Amino acid sequence: MSDSYPFLRSSKQGVLIDIHLQPGARHEGIKGIHGERLKLAVNSPPVDGKANKRARTFLSSFFHIPKSDVELISGGSSRQKSFLLKGMKRDDVVSAVSAALGS
Repeated sequence: MSDSYPFLRSSKQGVLIDIHLQPGARHEGIKGIHGERLKLAVNSPPVDGKANKRARTFLSSFFHIPKSDVELISGGSSRQKSFLLKGMKRDDVVSAVSAALGS
Protein backbone atom coordinates (compact mmCIF):
# COMPACT_ATOMS: atom_id res chain seq x y z
CA MET A 1 0.00 0.00 0.00
CA SER A 2 2.64 2.59 1.00
CA ASP A 3 4.67 1.85 -2.15
CA SER A 4 1.86 3.39 -4.19
CA TYR A 5 2.71 6.79 -2.68
CA PRO A 6 5.98 7.96 -4.24
CA PHE A 7 5.14 11.50 -3.12
CA LEU A 8 5.86 10.56 0.52
CA ARG A 9 9.41 10.23 1.84
CA SER A 10 10.59 9.72 5.38
CA SER A 11 13.24 12.05 6.75
CA LYS A 12 14.96 12.50 10.10
CA GLN A 13 12.59 15.35 10.94
CA GLY A 14 9.34 13.78 9.72
CA VAL A 15 7.77 13.17 6.33
CA LEU A 16 8.37 15.01 3.06
CA ILE A 17 5.26 15.29 0.92
CA ASP A 18 5.35 16.34 -2.74
CA ILE A 19 2.31 18.38 -3.74
CA HIS A 20 0.86 19.61 -7.02
CA LEU A 21 -0.97 22.73 -5.87
CA GLN A 22 -4.09 24.02 -7.62
CA PRO A 23 -4.62 27.59 -6.39
CA GLY A 24 -7.87 29.50 -6.87
CA ALA A 25 -10.02 26.38 -6.66
CA ARG A 26 -13.72 26.51 -5.83
CA HIS A 27 -13.51 23.55 -3.46
CA GLU A 28 -10.50 22.89 -1.28
CA GLY A 29 -9.11 19.49 -0.53
CA ILE A 30 -7.08 16.56 -1.70
CA LYS A 31 -8.13 15.90 -5.28
CA GLY A 32 -6.15 12.81 -6.18
CA ILE A 33 -2.75 12.12 -7.65
CA HIS A 34 -1.16 14.27 -10.35
CA GLY A 35 1.83 12.51 -11.88
CA GLU A 36 3.88 11.46 -8.88
CA ARG A 37 2.49 14.14 -6.58
CA LEU A 38 -0.54 14.52 -4.37
CA LYS A 39 -2.92 17.09 -5.86
CA LEU A 40 -4.13 19.69 -3.39
CA ALA A 41 -6.65 22.38 -4.28
CA VAL A 42 -6.87 25.60 -2.26
CA ASN A 43 -9.18 28.57 -2.76
CA SER A 44 -6.48 31.23 -2.29
CA PRO A 45 -4.99 32.91 -5.35
CA PRO A 46 -1.36 32.38 -6.37
CA VAL A 47 -0.46 35.94 -5.35
CA ASP A 48 1.99 37.12 -2.68
CA GLY A 49 2.37 33.62 -1.21
CA LYS A 50 -1.33 33.36 -0.32
CA ALA A 51 -1.76 29.92 -1.91
CA ASN A 52 1.36 28.64 -0.13
CA LYS A 53 0.09 29.95 3.19
CA ARG A 54 -3.32 28.35 2.63
CA ALA A 55 -1.72 25.03 1.61
CA ARG A 56 0.33 25.08 4.82
CA THR A 57 -2.81 25.80 6.87
CA PHE A 58 -4.73 23.04 5.09
CA LEU A 59 -1.97 20.46 5.65
CA SER A 60 -1.72 21.46 9.30
CA SER A 61 -5.44 20.94 9.80
CA PHE A 62 -5.63 17.78 7.69
CA PHE A 63 -2.78 16.03 9.55
CA HIS A 64 -3.72 17.51 12.96
CA ILE A 65 -0.35 19.13 13.56
CA PRO A 66 0.59 22.73 14.41
CA LYS A 67 1.19 25.09 11.49
CA SER A 68 4.73 25.51 12.78
CA ASP A 69 5.28 21.81 12.00
CA VAL A 70 4.47 22.29 8.29
CA GLU A 71 7.41 23.76 6.41
CA LEU A 72 7.60 24.63 2.72
CA ILE A 73 10.87 23.05 1.56
CA SER A 74 10.76 23.82 -2.17
CA GLY A 75 8.55 25.25 -4.88
CA GLY A 76 7.69 28.63 -3.44
CA SER A 77 6.71 30.07 -6.82
CA SER A 78 5.76 26.80 -8.53
CA ARG A 79 2.74 24.51 -8.45
CA GLN A 80 5.19 21.67 -7.70
CA LYS A 81 5.95 21.95 -3.98
CA SER A 82 7.50 19.90 -1.23
CA PHE A 83 6.46 20.30 2.38
CA LEU A 84 8.02 18.81 5.51
CA LEU A 85 5.51 17.48 8.03
CA LYS A 86 7.67 17.67 11.17
CA GLY A 87 7.34 14.88 13.70
CA MET A 88 5.01 12.79 11.52
CA LYS A 89 5.53 9.11 10.73
CA ARG A 90 5.13 7.92 7.16
CA ASP A 91 2.57 5.25 8.11
CA ASP A 92 0.34 7.89 9.76
CA VAL A 93 0.54 10.11 6.69
CA VAL A 94 -0.20 7.15 4.40
CA SER A 95 -3.29 6.28 6.47
CA ALA A 96 -4.67 9.83 6.30
CA VAL A 97 -3.98 10.17 2.58
CA SER A 98 -5.48 6.74 1.84
CA ALA A 99 -8.67 7.74 3.66
CA ALA A 100 -8.87 10.99 1.69
CA LEU A 101 -8.34 9.19 -1.60
CA GLY A 102 -10.82 6.49 -0.70
CA SER A 103 -8.26 3.69 -1.12
